[in-house]
Amino acid sequence: MEIKPRAHLLQIWEAIARHSFEDGRWGWGDWGGQSSVADAERLLCLMYPATEIPEFRLDEPDTTQKDVQRALRQVGGRTEIPAALVAALTEFMHQHTAPDGSPSFAGGYYFTAEDPDAEITPEQRDLGVVDSFSMSVTLCLATLGFIDKYQGTTVRSDVREAVEQLKQATSERLTAAMVGLLRSFTVNVFDADTTQGRRLARTLGQRRLSERAVLQQFQESFAALRATIADRITLGVDVADGLQDPSMMFECGWAWGMVRDAPVIRPTDRDGIADPVPYLYFTVVALDGIQDLSSDRTLALGLLTEEQQTLAEALRLRWTVTREYWSGIARFGADRWPLEDIPWRVTNQKLESEYFSLSVASLVVHDLIRSRAGDEELARTAEVLWRLAERGRINSPLTRDDRSLELHSPGVVLPLEGSESLGPQLRWTVTDFSAHLLKRTVQLAAFSGNIATQNRLLELAEDTFEHLWQRRIEDGEGADLWDDVQAVFPVAPKREGPLSWSMTERLTECMVAAYNFYAREPVRSPQLGTYATALISEATHRFGKEQMTSVVATDSDLAKSLRTIEIRLRRARELVRRQPGTASALAMSVLVELDTLAQARGAAAGEVRR
Repeated sequence: MEIKPRAHLLQIWEAIARHSFEDGRWGWGDWGGQSSVADAERLLCLMYPATEIPEFRLDEPDTTQKDVQRALRQVGGRTEIPAALVAALTEFMHQHTAPDGSPSFAGGYYFTAEDPDAEITPEQRDLGVVDSFSMSVTLCLATLGFIDKYQGTTVRSDVREAVEQLKQATSERLTAAMVGLLRSFTVNVFDADTTQGRRLARTLGQRRLSERAVLQQFQESFAALRATIADRITLGVDVADGLQDPSMMFECGWAWGMVRDAPVIRPTDRDGIADPVPYLYFTVVALDGIQDLSSDRTLALGLLTEEQQTLAEALRLRWTVTREYWSGIARFGADRWPLEDIPWRVTNQKLESEYFSLSVASLVVHDLIRSRAGDEELARTAEVLWRLAERGRINSPLTRDDRSLELHSPGVVLPLEGSESLGPQLRWTVTDFSAHLLKRTVQLAAFSGNIATQNRLLELAEDTFEHLWQRRIEDGEGADLWDDVQAVFPVAPKREGPLSWSMTERLTECMVAAYNFYAREPVRSPQLGTYATALISEATHRFGKEQMTSVVATDSDLAKSLRTIEIRLRRARELVRRQPGTASALAMSVLVELDTLAQARGAAAGEVRR
């Protein structure tokens, strides 16, 4: 199934408008307000494309495109749409505010208990979670950019006042979310001789290196990174002492929430309870949010205050360190990559899953894109994504008693270590394997400079997208949104509870990633460039000869044909480096036209001789 970002996004927007708006007002429904994560994801389905894709902009009503207006007609006219979004965003900021007036990042109903008979305490429901911190960063940046443009187009005094209040609340929430991310970052230091150390050594050694050899290579590979963490990362975390001993191993990344005993950054900071253990899932989620802080749009619009710029710099350092660490772990050694040994095994818990392999692959994709890696590394990572799709039964059939179904339903369960201090052990369930795979596949395809690798990735992306598109809810609550796993896997349990804003938001992100892919120049083939240059050379020579031999009246059809040929040749020369295929087609059309003129001239000369 071909991915059509514009058409598919408009379908998603139309379904969201039908589901969430009534008489121009945003309706949260029965589940609204019960999870800051779900509510942020829901709003991002609209706000993210509206601020990332120029054709979907809503902040300047006079420029709103007609198909966008039609998709959102349930909201109102083009001038009513941005005002309705301001009202919905204001409600979100108000709903997710703690009793003390500070922003709340509660996981809410996304938390479940390890013991199904146990009752989660209100204090646990209100716990902040990295998903919420990261989503809030993205949502707040989108909101600030949106109102930065919109407030200059509206003349209504009540709307202007609402925009100013929203701007202040959004900025406060952005600051709090950034602090939450800083205090959720952790570095877990452990002895190589512990159970965790031996697990990591086995992962890195791939049964080819001894634990001693792995430790020595680990020390050499990560010495510079260890020094960077110890010397430069101080805000919200204290790890310098543990990293002084080079015989110790370590992992870095994000815990599920604010870490227990994390140093305060602001006097109002609350205590964290999460164990200082990095989770692959939450690490990837955090990196995605932090990346938005460095986007061209954020920098161009100057969306950050001076305090936020300081926080952003600290987060970017963590982003760089974490990306380099996990990319180094995934590609450790000179032969087989640990990433290629599927499934990935978590070192601090007895857990293994294809989802963890996908999470590590995502961190590698982040690094490959940033470092402009070579074709071989991109091709090997692409192969890992293909294998994950097959193991996840996205492009292969489900077998009897196939445990791959668990990746999609009920999903991968993550025990939240440290949550038991306030009640029963909590857990977090992740069901977005397919959407996560699609996003990384499209992102990697966009940066691949090899035609064969890019085509293979696009084939995988289309297979994955078709799988996901079939999982839309068919009717009733949430029609045309996600997630109905049973539509693809009939043996899956019947869908219960609210629709999945997590999956819907991930699909929206995928469409934005696909838009960015098509907005880039196509991969240039050196062979095609040589071919196009040769065609243009012959066409130029033939055109010059035609001009010498033709007797042309200024306003004749022949004169018009020659002017058209000249324009095509000029265009072909402009495109030959960037789009050699298009240049070839233009040169070929010129050669055909010139041959037609030559034949006509020859026929005319024959008639004269007779």
